[in-house]
Amino acid sequence: MTAKTFDAIIIGAGQAGPSLAGRLNAAGMSVALIERKLIGGTCVNTGCMPTKTMVASAYAAHLARRAADYGVTLGGPVGVNFKAIKARKDKVTIDARTGLETWIAGMDKCTLYHGHARFESANTVRVGDDLLTAEKIFLNTGGRASVPALPGIHDIDYLTNSSMMDLDVLPRHLIVVGGSYISLEFAQMFRRFGSEVTVIEKSPRLTGREDEDVSAAILSILENEGISVHTGADDIAFAKQGKDIAVTFSAGKPPAVGSHVLLALGRTPNTDDLGLDKAGVEVDKRGFVTVDDQLRTSAPGIWAMGDCNGKGAFTHTSYNDYEIVAANLLDNDPRKVSDRIEAYALYIDPPLGRCGMTEAAVKKSGRRALVGQRPMTRVGRAVEKGETQGFMKILVDADTREILGCSVLGPGGDEAVHCVLDLMYAKAPVDTLARAVHIHPNVSELLPTIAQELKPLV
Repeated sequence: MTAKTFDAIIIGAGQAGPSLAGRLNAAGMSVALIERKLIGGTCVNTGCMPTKTMVASAYAAHLARRAADYGVTLGGPVGVNFKAIKARKDKVTIDARTGLETWIAGMDKCTLYHGHARFESANTVRVGDDLLTAEKIFLNTGGRASVPALPGIHDIDYLTNSSMMDLDVLPRHLIVVGGSYISLEFAQMFRRFGSEVTVIEKSPRLTGREDEDVSAAILSILENEGISVHTGADDIAFAKQGKDIAVTFSAGKPPAVGSHVLLALGRTPNTDDLGLDKAGVEVDKRGFVTVDDQLRTSAPGIWAMGDCNGKGAFTHTSYNDYEIVAANLLDNDPRKVSDRIEAYALYIDPPLGRCGMTEAAVKKSGRRALVGQRPMTRVGRAVEKGETQGFMKILVDADTREILGCSVLGPGGDEAVHCVLDLMYAKAPVDTLARAVHIHPNVSELLPTIAQELKPLV
């Protein structure tokens, strides 16, 4: 069979793939873009866009139930139409995916292939009956939910973050196994929809990568809404119990019995069925593609972007991967991954915005540091909105005055944290923040105040 030759092949149409295709197409290069499932990848189809759409519906229900707190009278009990919630979510996803498909179709030098891609050599890829070849190949294959071999897991019907998007019936009792970001967003969301919710986490606390004060505040937020949380679960197992599912989590404690189980136990890269060995592409022990600071793999002419390279696992880091690759290839701009500052959000309500180092990481580094902190009960905007759970914290190098990290858990925390993140990218000292004049009344207006009240971190 004669191979079809392109200037570049992109495997995967998630966040980075179509964007890179657009840049290469605009540069006059012929591109083969391959997607085995849905254009847009995780973010558009089963991740950010659909889940945050449902989070918005959950917030509306929660706020309606609190209407009396604001002096607002409603006509009766607040309920939800879960099928309507799903339909709204589906429309947002379909509109976004359709927009992407239309954009790709308009690229005159880009050919879209639907199917599973596998390497036959370092520059040759097979997709069904088509054989494609290119001197430059880019992996953007994403990841999927991990399903560990826990006792009884194959005896039950379980949900993942992907299959949750197809659910059109509100669970009576949702048991969420896992206590990190995806799991907690679903837990609060479905509790606000009206489900009974139980969270089971094997670690001693929720969101283990966060500082202990952040984890404790998140736990309080969830428990205040009636979510049952069990941490330190060292004996997780599953069994059918009539039409329900029993989840054992600790010896000597009764199992949690629910109508539905959601597994939220991490992500696995989609690299195990690509024939990477035939291309000479190395992966680490977890299956992530090994890349250098400019996202080049061990095989010349092959790059890896997004969740499959283990460098981020967020939509924004995937997009930044595309920017790094495009800058180096097309702009003679030597951008690199190590210039990126870690930043992300947890979209419970109130949300957590995070950037840079945690307090634990700063202490481990051994550097002298300062910390400033303020509870949301002392933030005017939070008081005015009646949303005073959480706090904000800034970490600073005591010698250089460099801002090391920030956590904002509270109303608008996912937005306010960017005030600090941008200063960190500008390499501005904390004194720049301390002298800034922010608009009143806002949550972020207290960040300069905190910067003026730093104390030694002990």
